[in-house]
Amino acid sequence: MYKTLPSAAVVRAIFALSTVVCMFGNSFGQASNDVMPAMSPGYVRMPAAALDNNTAPALSSSPLLVFPAGADSSKGVFAVDSNAAGNGPGSGPQALSVNHHVSAVGGVIPGLDTVPTFAGAFAAQAGPSLGNVFPFIMVGNDPRVGDTTRIPTKVTEVSLNLLNADGTLRATMPFKPFEDLVEDSPNFEEANYTSGRHIQFGDAVQRAEFFHSMESDWHTVLGEPQIVNRVTFTIPRFVNVRFPDGSIKAVQAYFLGHAPNGDPFIELLDLLFNALNTNQVVNDIVANNFTTNALNINMYPNTFLFSINNQGQFAGCCVLGFHTFFLQSGVTPQPRWLFDFASWISPGIFGAGFQDVTGLSHEISETLNDPFVNTRTPLWQFPGVPANAKVCQGNLETGDPVEVLSTATVPITLRERREVFTYHPQTEALLQWFEMGTSSDAIGGAFSYPDTNALPHSALPCPQ
Repeated sequence: MYKTLPSAAVVRAIFALSTVVCMFGNSFGQASNDVMPAMSPGYVRMPAAALDNNTAPALSSSPLLVFPAGADSSKGVFAVDSNAAGNGPGSGPQALSVNHHVSAVGGVIPGLDTVPTFAGAFAAQAGPSLGNVFPFIMVGNDPRVGDTTRIPTKVTEVSLNLLNADGTLRATMPFKPFEDLVEDSPNFEEANYTSGRHIQFGDAVQRAEFFHSMESDWHTVLGEPQIVNRVTFTIPRFVNVRFPDGSIKAVQAYFLGHAPNGDPFIELLDLLFNALNTNQVVNDIVANNFTTNALNINMYPNTFLFSINNQGQFAGCCVLGFHTFFLQSGVTPQPRWLFDFASWISPGIFGAGFQDVTGLSHEISETLNDPFVNTRTPLWQFPGVPANAKVCQGNLETGDPVEVLSTATVPITLRERREVFTYHPQTEALLQWFEMGTSSDAIGGAFSYPDTNALPHSALPCPQ
């Protein structure tokens, strides 16, 4: 799932391919449910957007949102956004005032103020890109050098108040019930894997990729999540949207349903989400809640994004998360804030085992493998589609090839004091899958991890 501070201080967000999955139909039966629209899976690339103010403007209770010009779907909001914290360069003379935190660990790219990184490359072993070299940048220290890289984790928890059409409160969706479960999940707590004992999920995947070239003490570890902010977004029942033809229409802002265990979930209009979420990120950057040496995360409760077409009609759901970074230009070294959006997922809403921290694990692993969302790969075809189907991508989004599979997740049971919980992080495609080779030099010759059977062979080239 993927924004100027005034002319001398530009912040852009580069959005990654978001997690998009297919939701079950409306079969829960609670009287408080809306009629949930039909959904189909899809894939979206979230490229650059821009912010112009060093403080994000507060949205009114009845915001006028702008449908992206030239787009067929409101997903285009992530490419050209007229809704969040200004639009276009030079909207004010202020300078961004933040404290930068350059890591003392080796591997930082000269000229950037961000988390430690290392670089590498591979040559495509099949298809039209045969022999072409594809460089990559990943988070952490070089595996051949070894040592442990520790990345702080900063989290803003977002709760939701849902309004009726008359402005009265319809429902509340606090994040608090999921806080401890997220903190105690395999993304941050240790478990045992074939790539190492007593390690985190993301570290286990990275070690699997470089198992035969890494030093044995090589680890990339996320710090215990620090809750830096708790905010509540008020979600109106309808929002006004200005469309490219100049018309303004009222559009339903959310659909409310309940999971089998009773937890509420919503499909939230992506135009409204992006305005609220991006403004919150900017405010957290300015307040120094989010820092350049950390992985910064906005966590939501059961919040999945839907799109509309340029006529205001429902056009698909559901985005579960994305990873991105914010940058400030005109400054040396250039600050870059890594950022993930993810939602807690209550059981029974989605298929393929998508629940609890599936989306969060997907985005964290993709952040570790491609922090700046710019790593190209040979054009690869999604697994499970007809041989001549051109359902393809050309980037290092390690979660995407697996998320379409019926067995996308792996159960990991952890005990925290007397509490036992089984989590469902998502299996990831390894770097070797994208190389399109007949064999893999990853752990056990695998192309995916932790479920090494999820992708039994490397990627197939996109049909010509």
